[in-house]
Amino acid sequence: MKAGLRTFLWFDGGIPQVLAFYRDVFGENFVLHGQDMPDPDSELMTADFSIFGHEFIAMGWPGGPVFNDSVSLSINCDGQAEVDYYWDALTREGAAGQCGWLKDKFGLSWQVTPIQMREYLGHSDPEKAAYAMAQLREMTKIVIEDFEIRG
Repeated sequence: MKAGLRTFLWFDGGIPQVLAFYRDVFGENFVLHGQDMPDPDSELMTADFSIFGHEFIAMGWPGGPVFNDSVSLSINCDGQAEVDYYWDALTREGAAGQCGWLKDKFGLSWQVTPIQMREYLGHSDPEKAAYAMAQLREMTKIVIEDFEIRG
C-alpha cells in the first residue's frame, strides 16, 4: 500500500463552478485529474485536481460545514506582480482580510504572501524587523515596498 496526503474540500454544491474558477485563477498551474472539465450544469459531486502540484479532492454537497480561518491555503509569490495577480483574482467576489489573508468567493481562506517578506520580517536589525511587522499588521494585501523604512 502506498499512502498519500491530499486536501479534501467540501463545497456547498457547484463543483463545475469551483473547478472553472480555480482553472481561471491558476491557469496552467491547475490540473484536473481523470476527467474533462464538466459542463457548468452537470451534477458532478466530486473531482480530483491539483494546484501547483498540491492535490485536492473537492466535493459539492449542500449543507456541509462552512470554511473558516482555522485552515488556509498559502501561495508563496515571487514579487509584487504575483501578489497583485493572485490577490485580485482570489478576492474577486471574495473578501480581503488582514496580513495577506483573504477569502475567495466560496469562503475558502488563502494567504497570498511574497517570499521577499521574510527578508524584512526576519531582518538581523531588530528595528527594521519591528518596523516590517508593524507595517504588516496594517496591511490587507501585502505591499513589499511598504516594508522599507523611508527617510
